[in-house]
Amino acid sequence: MKLKNYIATVLMLPILMCTYAQNAQQQKADNLFNNFAFVQATNAYHKLIDQGISTDYATRQLADSYSYLRNPDSAVIYYDKAIKQNNVPTAYYYNYSQALRGVEDYETSRTLMKQFKDAGGDIEEARYLKDSDFLNAIFNAKKHFTLKDVMFNSKFSDFGAYKHGNKIYFTSARDKGDIKKHINAWDEEPFLNIYAINANSNDTLIGNKAKLKGRVNSVYHDGPLTITKDGKTMYFSRTDFIKNVLGRNGNGISNLKIYKATLVNGKWKNIEELPFNSNHFSNGHPALSEDETKLYFASDRSGGHGGSDIYYVDINNGAFGKPQNLGATVNTSKNEKFPFVNSEGALFFSSDGHPGLGLLDIYGTVADENKNIVSVINLGTPVNSSKDDFSFFMNEDGLSGYFASNRKGGAGSDDIYAFERVSILELEKTKNETDLEIPEDNTNSTAPSNTLKTESIEAVSFSPIYFNFNSASIRNQDKIALDNLVNTMLNVYPNMSIDIESFSDARGTESYNDMLSQKRATNVYNYLLDKGVLASRITSYMGYGEKNLINECNSAKKCTEAQHQENRRTQFVIKMN
Repeated sequence: MKLKNYIATVLMLPILMCTYAQNAQQQKADNLFNNFAFVQATNAYHKLIDQGISTDYATRQLADSYSYLRNPDSAVIYYDKAIKQNNVPTAYYYNYSQALRGVEDYETSRTLMKQFKDAGGDIEEARYLKDSDFLNAIFNAKKHFTLKDVMFNSKFSDFGAYKHGNKIYFTSARDKGDIKKHINAWDEEPFLNIYAINANSNDTLIGNKAKLKGRVNSVYHDGPLTITKDGKTMYFSRTDFIKNVLGRNGNGISNLKIYKATLVNGKWKNIEELPFNSNHFSNGHPALSEDETKLYFASDRSGGHGGSDIYYVDINNGAFGKPQNLGATVNTSKNEKFPFVNSEGALFFSSDGHPGLGLLDIYGTVADENKNIVSVINLGTPVNSSKDDFSFFMNEDGLSGYFASNRKGGAGSDDIYAFERVSILELEKTKNETDLEIPEDNTNSTAPSNTLKTESIEAVSFSPIYFNFNSASIRNQDKIALDNLVNTMLNVYPNMSIDIESFSDARGTESYNDMLSQKRATNVYNYLLDKGVLASRITSYMGYGEKNLINECNSAKKCTEAQHQENRRTQFVIKMN
């Protein structure tokens, strides 16, 4: 009997040892994942799959690891495998859908989002249904910006470009450091530092000499930043590290905090931690309001709307108020980051929770006369892409600036791009009045002229919006165009005013069409007022019925619905005051 038990024990030992080894390999991979060492974690999970160990679990973890590494191209491969598993957690349908947007497969992304919803996932149904209209509007919209590469990108992460005076400040991982601890385990890039270069520099080799002078840069992450107008105070993000002590929360994690520095003899010193920081959550990405009475930032503190939200604190004689959440117009159940306020007081930020093209997109906001944010606008292409687009900055002129993206074609993982704003208006300037075609009797014309006569003469047009048959309701896809018009009036051309001109097709009686077109004009007028445009800047809103058809579709001619649609429009006459 003893011999029998001995033999059985000997036979069991290899099985137990094998099981122990497999458990140890999975535990090692999970430890790497839980400690945010995602590059090493992907290698470990690949090894598990190759050896046939916990393959379903390792596949799901591998998909999530690539997602955290902001690598949707690889993530979609493993999310596709994950959702084919039995009893896969519902969240994987959502994660797969988001990764698909990162590779511009929007149709399949919507299919996966529907599967997520059908499996009980929480999603705004209206947003899902309007996605194709949103994308069509974004891709077909006139471009607001032109882009150009900057000379100082590296093969590592570069972002957070910020111009102040004659210097450009930016955040970069280009410094490899001398010892292993200077490598960030998350993506195995060096820790971030803040650099400053001459704004007119054409130097492509930016090294240690360009590191910010003083005590701001540490051995951990530093940046991005914002600076007061007098150039004497800087607010910046940093890993919880001060006086050579690395702070950690109860789980051993070092969060992000906001610090203040002062300029002393050309060097940034006197590093102070701001009072609303905590070891238990992150605060980062500081941005000052145009009058420097508010400091905006991103935080994942409890009580918000989602992963990370945009907050602000009031600044009063150097004292900081209680953090205030910006609310549901800006913040979503996902992540809002990298706030920036331009010289006109308009807030910009990045988000992966609002309707977008892929991962993080950049958004602008529209405020009413009381400075309350009433709308959020996707900046569209080419600023936004299917990848991460973030750290938007606009110069005081409102016409140029910088942002960062990890889109394909760059020099490194994240790259800085320079932009210049272009008007969404089409301006055709003429040298003298004889170049214009002026109606013979403009004062008695029943239909409006698209020609504007002014000391410099311009013919200006803005893309019209359209209406469904027998309806004065503004279509969802046209609200984006109207929001762009609002943004143009509030943030680009503050002296611009408009006339609203609405029309119908030729079906129905003339009196009914006059009434219907006037309702269309009134609805557009009210929409613009609700978004913050002053009534004094809309000099008229008139309905002209069927008086100005743009094709031959009169009551005597048979036309397609698409041809009638061309006449059911509201157009805008722009006045540059």
